[in-house]
Amino acid sequence: MPTPANSHEPASELKRPSAKKTAAADASAALADATRAELDDAIAAVGSGARTWSLLTLDQRARLFERVRAAVVACAEEWATVAARSKGLDESSPLFGEEWLAGPYAVLGAIDGYVSTLRALARGASPLDGVKTDAAPGGRVRAHVFPAERIDRLLLSGFTGEVWFEPGVSARQAADSAGLGQRHPAGQASVGLVLGAGNITAIPVMDVFYELLAANRVSVLKVNPTQDALVPLFERALAPLTEPGFLRIVRGGGDVGAYLTRHEAFSHIHITGSATTFDAIVWGTGAEAARRRKAGDPRLATPITAELGGVSPIIVVPGRWTTADLEYQASHIATMRLHNSGHNCIAGQVVIISRDWPQRGAFLAALREAYAQAPQRPVWYPNSDGRLEAAATDYPDATWSADRTRALVEIGADDDADPLERTEYFAPVLGVIGLAGNGQEFLDAAVSHANGRLTGTLGANVLIDPDTEHALGDGFERAIAELHYGGIAINAWTGIVFATPVLSWGAFPGGSIDDVGSGIGVVHNTRLLGGVERSIMRGPFRPFPRSLGRRDRFSVLPKPPWFVDARTGSAVSEGLTRWNMHHSAPHLVATLTKAMRS
Repeated sequence: MPTPANSHEPASELKRPSAKKTAAADASAALADATRAELDDAIAAVGSGARTWSLLTLDQRARLFERVRAAVVACAEEWATVAARSKGLDESSPLFGEEWLAGPYAVLGAIDGYVSTLRALARGASPLDGVKTDAAPGGRVRAHVFPAERIDRLLLSGFTGEVWFEPGVSARQAADSAGLGQRHPAGQASVGLVLGAGNITAIPVMDVFYELLAANRVSVLKVNPTQDALVPLFERALAPLTEPGFLRIVRGGGDVGAYLTRHEAFSHIHITGSATTFDAIVWGTGAEAARRRKAGDPRLATPITAELGGVSPIIVVPGRWTTADLEYQASHIATMRLHNSGHNCIAGQVVIISRDWPQRGAFLAALREAYAQAPQRPVWYPNSDGRLEAAATDYPDATWSADRTRALVEIGADDDADPLERTEYFAPVLGVIGLAGNGQEFLDAAVSHANGRLTGTLGANVLIDPDTEHALGDGFERAIAELHYGGIAINAWTGIVFATPVLSWGAFPGGSIDDVGSGIGVVHNTRLLGGVERSIMRGPFRPFPRSLGRRDRFSVLPKPPWFVDARTGSAVSEGLTRWNMHHSAPHLVATLTKAMRS
């Protein structure tokens, strides 16, 4: 079996113990007021915990994660509330439900998936047993992993998900390697560092889970300062992991991060953040970074994986759309950009449409309306004001709305698209560019443009009506195969790929410390599949009742609850999470009733 480009195998060029000790000494000396002794105690605790983890059977690990599940359930409501308030939202906000879905909902889904995998391995089965696999374009094999349970067909009605393996990985090899670190649970566990994201509260928790199970690696988790308010809650929710020393949670600023990344105790580092932060860790900054790059001498001596975001395309394939289609998909695109106020590594940023589409003008009118009229909210992430000012400088003719907190940039024939296509604004900035052509000609051009012009390879979105998709046939699937992104959403948003942890999450393979792009490696992936290239989520083009069309995917949802303008989105998001918490049928019926009024 070929070694996957996104595997967690150590990078040999980073193994320089002497450089590592020198860097650690420098960082220790610079650690001003941070409590060095507390950090060292945390590292020592997980060092002892690594030995304990190696003694646990698969059944014991499954029971441990069931205890974590119970702790998360006990904290879920407070989790969503604290997260929302930290972002300037309160319980009355129509967007409050985002913090249910992007926090406890996603984490509970990950736990349930991992428990299922551990149970399968404990009885000698492959996590891929019973999962349909078939051929994908380009000599690839894909596994149809979602819906994973019968209830998924109702909760995410009309959505299906696939994991595609790298070319050359056979179905048999995929099944034999499934389980990753849990295939040999008695192997010696190692100690890793997880540098948590600051925008979505499920990210650091799910990264810790993946490190523990995919790589048999216990962790010190350093939270981003934006999530300091959640640390007491994380400590309670993850107490079953912290008590035996499988996890320690620390906080602090850049000085703490520098000390930890250069500490010799860690065999691996995982970061969710920006390419700038990644490069600073690996190469340093300024003249030092330039010198080290030229010499091929990274300052970091530890293997590292990362998820770093990018500029995500939204490819709109021209077709014959109704007025309702135009309005619905405009709302869809507004959601892709404005969820969490645009502070998402997977936020859609560049809409690619056909200049020759007869409905181009009607579509743009609907998009302008949906984007401007979406519920107003704080732009809360640090340095967002500067990013918005940069967009205003780059595009003085942009259309601003919501008290000048969101920009819509329509690139004209004489405009420079480079800032829009190369800068991950991480703020409410949405751009539109046009390409020539219709049908397959346009789709192929859009794929080529996204691959060649946009920064990063984390996620891409494609909107296409079912009649046009049917007419393109194999040409559509071939184009999707050529779209080199680690997560692809067809008539869906890649944020749902993130929130469906049976799917993998990470950049398209090919990143390295020299050119990291959107990152190295994957996370989530609760069936613990090796050799993964990408994951694809397919959804319904039209909601209920318009999903009753001849070629449409049927969905019972009038509007998904994560849409920023879903009238009952907050209540439905909370209700779906509570279903995952307690599996109460009456509460589920009440939630679905509210969903029908979205």
